[in-house]
Amino acid sequence: MPADATLETSEKNQDDAQQGLKYPRIVPVGLNGFLVQFSGGLNEASNRAALAFKAAIDQQAWHGIEETSSTLASSFLRFDTAALTHSQMRAQLAELLGQHDWYQAALPQGRRLFVIPCAFDTGNGPQLSQTAELAGMDRATAIQSLTAAPLRVMAIGYAPGQPYAGELPPAWDIPRMEHVNPKVPGGALVVAIRQVIIFAADNPTGWRHIGQTAFQCFRPQQSDNPFALRPGDELQFQSVSAEQLFNLKSQDHSGDGGAVIRAL
Repeated sequence: MPADATLETSEKNQDDAQQGLKYPRIVPVGLNGFLVQFSGGLNEASNRAALAFKAAIDQQAWHGIEETSSTLASSFLRFDTAALTHSQMRAQLAELLGQHDWYQAALPQGRRLFVIPCAFDTGNGPQLSQTAELAGMDRATAIQSLTAAPLRVMAIGYAPGQPYAGELPPAWDIPRMEHVNPKVPGGALVVAIRQVIIFAADNPTGWRHIGQTAFQCFRPQQSDNPFALRPGDELQFQSVSAEQLFNLKSQDHSGDGGAVIRAL
């Protein structure tokens, strides 16, 4: 799971202010890495900045960069210390940071919208009624809220290809459970902290299981591109019946689970 995926944003930002932390900030990671943090917790602007800054680093094609990635509110890079010193790398990052207001930057190109069928019946969404009550809604209103608008894939993490998507409206700022679901199936839609996840595989979780898709986030048979989703893509869920979901699982062997995919 991304390190900042579990943060309660308002409390974390308050703690940061008390400690005098200012963003964006460049933080060394280990012997050969830097983390550029845009916030102490999740918000739309900091995620936008993290995605845009990571894309900008890739476009720079700096000599010695070995890896780049992004989390909910940070961009990471790993570099070859034989090619660049820490001070040189920090200076290049600082210069790039100063070139734009990254919190209002355009999102990376090549993004896609995935309209994904999802069953919300009690068999496929066993905790939806309980979760809707926590959000101050009835079951039907909750489904309408969850399917109303696209959600951005803000980060990939915890399991191969597994997306953290959001942000949902403020009513969905509900905590994770105090106990753990022993196992939710691959394709499960789970929710907490104004985010949803489609589980890449069967796994335990402290998030609430509210729906089920036939979408496969991780496709190891596709060795050239095993992750179906990328940070910056958007997901919109389409409510379907349990029977429709069963038919999709039986008939669609592509891994898309009946999803309609459009370029953004």
